[in-house]
Amino acid sequence: MAKTAVITGGASGIGKQTAIRLAQLAENIVVVDRNIDGAEELIENLQKAGNGAKAISLDVTDFEAVKKAAAEIKKEFGSIDILVNCAGIRKDGLLAMMKEEAFDQVIDVNLKGTFNMVRHCAPIMMKQKSGSIINIASVAGTMGNAGQTNYSASKAGVIGITKSVARELVSRGVRCNAVAPGFVGTEMTAEFADNEEVIASIPMKRMGKPEEVAELIAFLASDSSAYITGQVINIDGGMDI
Repeated sequence: MAKTAVITGGASGIGKQTAIRLAQLAENIVVVDRNIDGAEELIENLQKAGNGAKAISLDVTDFEAVKKAAAEIKKEFGSIDILVNCAGIRKDGLLAMMKEEAFDQVIDVNLKGTFNMVRHCAPIMMKQKSGSIINIASVAGTMGNAGQTNYSASKAGVIGITKSVARELVSRGVRCNAVAPGFVGTEMTAEFADNEEVIASIPMKRMGKPEEVAELIAFLASDSSAYITGQVINIDGGMDI
């Protein structure tokens, strides 16, 4: 049976590069994003390359909408074999000045959004007795970061979800791992690209590339990592040594 990969936040950044890379592992690619305008060219190129490709406009914080989307993907493509949770936002600020809204929004998208996707895709994988879930955490979730209490908390929560889900689903043939990037050159981190202090904090003295993260995700999605589950793999240029 043809494999299907679902990537949230797939219209740009790490998610977009992941979709491109996973097209080599899965016949069908489903790009999930609140704003899918940026996914149109990606979908067209994937279809030209011979992949089944579809873009879905979805708010991952909406439990019922995610449930419906997962069912529609299963109905159209027959399976969900790979799930990559890339959707995420930042609303940075020092703790003493952080508004409740900024905390709630980041937790809602980054943490609850991940839960919603895993909650509704995992049962499909369990029935198949196979599947690979890769959640995008962050070095901020493994070591914390000043000015990112909300973001760090959300990504630490993603790590907790990853480890718990891995324990629950391993007997059903479903693996769950997390990738924890450091500073990666995307639209979300554009403000740091020329920040000498930020670059100096990275032992490798450069920001990562979305393609590098996508390659790690592809490894965790592939049969080459069949004996790996419940792990958090940093890809951060040595920040969390």
